[in-house]
Amino acid sequence: MTNGTDSAQRRSLNWKLVALLIAGAGIALIIVANAHLVYVALDSQPECVPHAKQMDGAGTYRAARSAC
Repeated sequence: MTNGTDSAQRRSLNWKLVALLIAGAGIALIIVANAHLVYVALDSQPECVPHAKQMDGAGTYRAARSAC
């Protein structure tokens, strides 16, 4: 009788381990993806690009704070 109980306990521990590994892999994936987004955002800062420097009524957009 103890043989069947040991087998069931071992099987449930394995499923818990699998669930924890899947959750950990998902969290690691989210962290890596966010780190990549931050890296790309900081690395791809453009130099000065042409834009409207003075506000006009033509409906054109301009930079809130010009870098050049």
